[in-house]
Amino acid sequence: MRILLTGTNGYIGMRLLPLLLDSGHQVICCVRDKNRLSIDAEIKEKVSIIEIDFLNPPDTSKLPKKIDAAYYLIHSMSSSTLDFDKKEEISAQNFNIYVQNTEIKQVIYLSGIVNEKNLSKHLWSRKNVEETLYQGNYNLTVLRSGIIVGSGSSSFEIIRDLCEKLPVMITPKWVNTKTQPIAIRDVLSYMIGVLGNTHCYNASYDISGPDILTYKQMLRLYAKVRGIKSFIITVPVMTPKLSSYWLYFVTSTSYKLALNLVDSMKIPVIAKDNRLEELLKIKPISYERSLELAFIKIEQNQVVSSWKDSMISGRFRVNIQKYITVPKRGCLTDKKKLKVDNPEKVIERIWAIGGDTGWYYGNWMWRMRGYLDKFFGGVGLRRGRTHPDKIFSGDALDFWRVLVADKKNKRLLLFAEMKVPGEAWLEFDIDKNDVLHQTATFRPKGIWGRLYWYAMVPFHYFIFGGMIQKIVSQK
Repeated sequence: MRILLTGTNGYIGMRLLPLLLDSGHQVICCVRDKNRLSIDAEIKEKVSIIEIDFLNPPDTSKLPKKIDAAYYLIHSMSSSTLDFDKKEEISAQNFNIYVQNTEIKQVIYLSGIVNEKNLSKHLWSRKNVEETLYQGNYNLTVLRSGIIVGSGSSSFEIIRDLCEKLPVMITPKWVNTKTQPIAIRDVLSYMIGVLGNTHCYNASYDISGPDILTYKQMLRLYAKVRGIKSFIITVPVMTPKLSSYWLYFVTSTSYKLALNLVDSMKIPVIAKDNRLEELLKIKPISYERSLELAFIKIEQNQVVSSWKDSMISGRFRVNIQKYITVPKRGCLTDKKKLKVDNPEKVIERIWAIGGDTGWYYGNWMWRMRGYLDKFFGGVGLRRGRTHPDKIFSGDALDFWRVLVADKKNKRLLLFAEMKVPGEAWLEFDIDKNDVLHQTATFRPKGIWGRLYWYAMVPFHYFIFGGMIQKIVSQK
């Protein structure tokens, strides 16, 4: 089958893509920016890639007529606290316009369980998108999922941060809300199982794991699996706004996502049917087992995708292409260069920078900058990195965004997503004479931007000077 995969760069899309290819399907990857499609070159050769932003007026000439099925994986919850529901509705309407002249037979939409009368804005929006997609000229299959648990998922990473960082938790009362989590591998099994299955046309299904748990029980089971002690104290006085700040400061989530999550966490999310489980002969695994499998992936450095690599996890709201050419006019720079004896070894160290490896010199200063950034509403260092030694354009790397990751030409370009009065780039480049050039570029915004740069110059002297020395000299 020829399949259109929207949201290819998302957490689900990245995991679904290799499964579709392994099943022999032809896949058209639909992304907003092809420069940040985070897949290996070997996989890129097997797929077609088209750029479409479904929030913009449709240009139907971009889609080929020959499409058999599509996965609709477009969500906007993390990008806004006010109008994400409107954005999701517009995207669904434009999707219908795009595919109306194709040969598409089926669209599969991953939604959320919506069985309560009083829905959060997030869940109401998912239901509204479902109703919009039902208006399309195709057969719709809706999979209404519970909380997804897997290495790199937002829910898993939030629970992980809370339990690993806080042995004693003072929690809001929504931790007593019941939910029915599902393992990522089961979600993918359902998504593959309904593809081309005519029994699933024009139908909506709840999908979930076998366990109905409160969020508190989920936290305690995580602590049990990890072998750590966790004490949870629930208080009734924590408002939704305070709860959002609590999640934001303790976990790796953005504030906007935290606010929307808290709004949803007050609503029970429990499946009402298991028709699809019986139809596809799928036996979902337990929450505890899903945690164990997630850590197997983490320990083997096999995390395929992470929600943190989403552009909306940081300050980026525009096409990455705009920042790939580093400006020269009106900029302040810190340039360092050193001769390299072993370029291959040096480039491997550069490709491992950030995350658990750190920044090779003055890591405590980087951490302090991260804490300061988070205090002022930035991303801090909490995102880390998805892979220990792989980097793709568009990936999150601590409080940087990867713009260019060209290992063949020995160049890595990062853009700062920390809170700064201006725009900042950090570039590593090894030239044909085996000289490593390390360049920090800052384009200040007004007088405060210039004052910020000059205030940081003493720290730059040690941080950037020490960093290039360590990168080159480490054995």
